Amino acid sequence: MALNKEKKKEILKELEEDIAGSKAAVFLSFRGLSVADETVLRREMREQGVSYKVARKTLLRRALEGKAKGELPSLEGEVAAVFSKDSVAGAREVYAFQKTHPGILSILGGIFEGSFVGSEKMTEIASIPSREVLLAKLAFLLRSPLQRLAVAVGEVAKKK
Repeated sequence: MALNKEKKKEILKELEEDIAGSKAAVFLSFRGLSVADETVLRREMREQGVSYKVARKTLLRRALEGKAKGELPSLEGEVAAVFSKDSVAGAREVYAFQKTHPGILSILGGIFEGSFVGSEKMTEIASIPSREVLLAKLAFLLRSPLQRLAVAVGEVAKKK
């Protein structure tokens, strides 16, 4: 479908606003994504404060010009962009959806800490556990030595 110049300018402006208002972006290929799956994906992302935009690659490239350091990753196939105010939330949501729906989504790259990164680096970022999970692991690590000490003291008390 052909877009007129006004519509293209509007889409470009929206993309530039999304890029400026986010800490990170993820570019993904979504070949074979059904409307029902896309609705589920959008709903899950919206709950996490992440926006999902589908735009033409030329408009996306124009919006990304000069917005980050490095070279823009190759955007092949049908491309969407995910923007988030949290550095890893967007990547984590895409990665989680990718696990439950294999073969539909693939991470092409993104923007992280002001630089363009490739798909491998963005996948590593996506696999970082959430803050709550990391805090729970820290609490367990801190509790473990205290628990062992309590057991040892209890055993010594039983012997005496």
